[in-house]
Amino acid sequence: MGAFRHTSVADAAGLRRAGVAVCVLDHGGVPSVVVIKRAYRGRNAGQWGLPGGRAEEGEAPEEAALRELDEEVGLAAGTADVLGRLDDFPAASGFAITPVVVVLDDPGPLRPSPDEVHSVHHVTLELLAADGTPRWVPQLDGGRLLQMRLGPEWLVHPPTGAMLWQFREVVLLGREARVADFVQPDWTRN
Repeated sequence: MGAFRHTSVADAAGLRRAGVAVCVLDHGGVPSVVVIKRAYRGRNAGQWGLPGGRAEEGEAPEEAALRELDEEVGLAAGTADVLGRLDDFPAASGFAITPVVVVLDDPGPLRPSPDEVHSVHHVTLELLAADGTPRWVPQLDGGRLLQMRLGPEWLVHPPTGAMLWQFREVVLLGREARVADFVQPDWTRN
């Protein structure tokens, strides 16, 4: 990620900041990324996501990502565990989401918070890099909607899908890729 220069969403009236962790760890001897299904209550109920959330007053999005990684799934990470960051994603919900790539060598057991997390899943880096994982669905307006196919009936859309796609392109495949203009499903506007 050393040569990658992330883009940031400029501050604007009404814009809220959030940070999420693209957390890479060893799961059963296989390098994987942690993906969560949010609890079926509250903001983004039942949606696929990365551990993360709103930045608190005076907190940088990177700090929010690390704090939320610990609060949501019980993984403690510090700045030494941060590999870098990807582009801010301007979500339809009014958040600028900052994805922070975190690598944990010895994370210990996951401790998901039942108030925030329904389930925790490990997506192998091999699957993320596979040719058949991203799928582009034509839209009526001429745009294309990204779907990250992470299982037989497991599709992840932007914003989370866009961040996983950029991680795939930049970190795993070494390609320049931007995501700010990706189409988002209507239900992500909450």
